[in-house]
Amino acid sequence: MKKNVEKKRCLCPGNLINATSSRSLEPAVPQKHRKRTKISEQVFLFGRMIKFSHTVFALPFALSAVVLAGRLHSISWAKIFWILLAMIGARSAAMGFNRIADAAFDARNPRTSTRDIPAGRLSLNASKLFVIVFSCLFIFSAAMLGRICFYFSVPVLAVLFFYSYTKRFTCLAHLYLGFAISLAPAGAWVAVTNTFSWPILLLCMALLTYIAGFDVLYSCQDLEFDKIEGLFSIPARFGTKRALFISSVLHLFSFGFFFMLLIAFDMNSIYLVTVVIIGLLFFLEHRLVKPDDLRNVSFAFFHVNSLISVILFIGVLADEFFRRWM
Repeated sequence: MKKNVEKKRCLCPGNLINATSSRSLEPAVPQKHRKRTKISEQVFLFGRMIKFSHTVFALPFALSAVVLAGRLHSISWAKIFWILLAMIGARSAAMGFNRIADAAFDARNPRTSTRDIPAGRLSLNASKLFVIVFSCLFIFSAAMLGRICFYFSVPVLAVLFFYSYTKRFTCLAHLYLGFAISLAPAGAWVAVTNTFSWPILLLCMALLTYIAGFDVLYSCQDLEFDKIEGLFSIPARFGTKRALFISSVLHLFSFGFFFMLLIAFDMNSIYLVTVVIIGLLFFLEHRLVKPDDLRNVSFAFFHVNSLISVILFIGVLADEFFRRWM
């Protein structure tokens, strides 16, 4: 009897309407939620692929160049906006291209096999589209900054993309990476002044040796893999001990270029204190990493190095503020 009553209840028109309407309405909300979640996941994956947080290495140098260029020319918020967009576009396109070019190597390297492309979380086609979109963003932003920036935008992208192939034929790939990234402050200077000036080259050289130095240090983790795959790097060529020495020499040069900026731009004691702090951070970085103990490489790379670039910008900005208004 109870079974018959339950069947009748299920078959009555009111229950049928409620049941069908609830079935039709229930999937609608989760489906929208799933779409939003999928989009946010894709954005997160792309951000992780290009290591968006690593923008902190080069961006403060470009902004420091803007501050120094502001001594000679007025700077609008619109100009700063397009410089920031150009930096985001160039770096995102370059990192995306690097991940595509190195996908096969990343898949075979235990340290990088969990990256999103080799792990299958991002497709090559989606990554290529990502590179195209951000390349266009960079070129458009450069055009908004002036004719000279626009003319150089495509050659700059070519320089950035070519880095991805340098490890295939030269151990100087670290220096090439430094050179490619060191174009950022030069580009920011040209965007503001519409011309090139030799003193800004000191900031470019400081960035070049800063980047190359920690890239050598970071590459020590892949020494054995590079040898097996026939890839070129300073650690694979000279061994970990000599590579760490070369890294320290590069950072010594970087410190020298930072100090020379003090004279070239007639800066004050605030910047001098900044240079001293940067020197201490370089010293700490190389104390953390030993030839027989590379456990602190990531800490030195992600934390100490990011501090150096941020402190540089704060020092340049504070020094300029003091020069103008104190």
